[in-house]
Amino acid sequence: MKPTVLIVDDEVAIRRSLAHFFLRKDFHVLEAGTPDDAFRHVQASAPDVVLLDLRLPGMDGLALLEELKRSDDSLAVIIMTGHGDINTAVEAMKRGAENFLPKPVDLNQLFVTAEKALEKVKLHRKARFYQQKAASDEVRTLGISEAMKRIEETLRLVARNADTTVLLMGESGTGKGFAAEWIHQHSSRSDQPFVEVNAAGLSATFLESELFGHEKGAFTDARQMKRGLLEVADGGTAFLDEIGDLDPALQPKLLKVLESKSFRRLGGTEMIRVDVRLIVATNVDLARKMQEGKFRQDLYYRLKVMPVTIPPLRQRPEDVDELARSFLQDYSQRLKGEALAFTPESLRLLRDYEWPGNVRELRNVVERAVILCEGGPVGPVHLPHEITRGRGLDPAAEASFFTGDPQPLEEVEKRYIGRVLDYCEGNRSQAAQLLAIARSTLINKIKKYELNGAVDGASAGRDESYEEGTDAAQDDAHHELDAVRTR
Repeated sequence: MKPTVLIVDDEVAIRRSLAHFFLRKDFHVLEAGTPDDAFRHVQASAPDVVLLDLRLPGMDGLALLEELKRSDDSLAVIIMTGHGDINTAVEAMKRGAENFLPKPVDLNQLFVTAEKALEKVKLHRKARFYQQKAASDEVRTLGISEAMKRIEETLRLVARNADTTVLLMGESGTGKGFAAEWIHQHSSRSDQPFVEVNAAGLSATFLESELFGHEKGAFTDARQMKRGLLEVADGGTAFLDEIGDLDPALQPKLLKVLESKSFRRLGGTEMIRVDVRLIVATNVDLARKMQEGKFRQDLYYRLKVMPVTIPPLRQRPEDVDELARSFLQDYSQRLKGEALAFTPESLRLLRDYEWPGNVRELRNVVERAVILCEGGPVGPVHLPHEITRGRGLDPAAEASFFTGDPQPLEEVEKRYIGRVLDYCEGNRSQAAQLLAIARSTLINKIKKYELNGAVDGASAGRDESYEEGTDAAQDDAHHELDAVRTR
């Protein structure tokens, strides 16, 4: 979405000039000539940045500033003032203004100031979202297993020490990112930004620019100064994922941040100090990388102040039910606007699965099930084939195929497809998914074996020509949906 700027000035010419400028910068623009109009815009449209002239009719600029911030404390207010009002502008900053610029305003300087303010607004609102989520849900627990209860207690102690560096270890997808957010939300830094950076697959120059920022002209595409994410996270928490992939050239610079809380922007000379807690995560053996000379020894021991290993999901199956229900609640409300539930059989299948992709795979499976579920509880037919593998069917019925005299393969296939269609109550899409074949293939087999009694409840009564004409399109749609889910 486009960021929104509200321009508050009683001079029409100034408002129109600024509006034209920010429209060209791809902002959504609101204008107000009086304090009342400004307040109405803030209440109705929730702008991101306000450009406020202190001299307005009917109300003192400082009083309006306080009203605006009281309405939305995340709002970034930039003061525009004449040279004679500098002291008032300084007082405005003490009361919550983001910055002030003297008139006539330099448009380039104004744009840079607005962009910086916009970054802080986004991070502030994200932090507020997590706070509200924590207050309403007491921040979803990490798990109910004994192993995760012990880890949660450790993280709770870590959260109380707002400066302690944390090293989260474990297989990919175990929930290290969620654990990092959990620490932040339970710490005294929870009302400040939480910034995440992934070191995997990024070039040294790009990652250095992301972490530390750069000055204008530092490299070919550096057309303006950019603050790094460590600077943006000042006062809050920076989460650096895949620390094992950090380029050797950046490792001493990260060590400098940990030891002195200071750094230079790329191409800069000024030392920038930040108050930020660093949480790092890895799915590789850092000790081995250190022994192989691929990771600095001093950095390794500096990061290993508080190491925490998150166990894989297969070692804590009692957490599967809790996490699955939590994901189901989130996705069913978000995607369907209603509460869904698992059948006992589907929960059994989830518990019995090994989960090589850990919590991330479980979350994706639940999201997929919610998309496929068109009403009623989430059952085995909504789960991927690698989880069900036919176990959603009656074991006694499956065993009957392997008793008595051998039978022709086509006869076995016919009977099995019939049983699956009965199990799915004639829903061909779900039956095809459970059988791991294309829907058009299933329909061809239904015709071949004359299983005409098994039809989709939604398609009963449709004529054959309609169904044949739409099968290919529906099949393409199913394949496209599968492709989207895997991206």
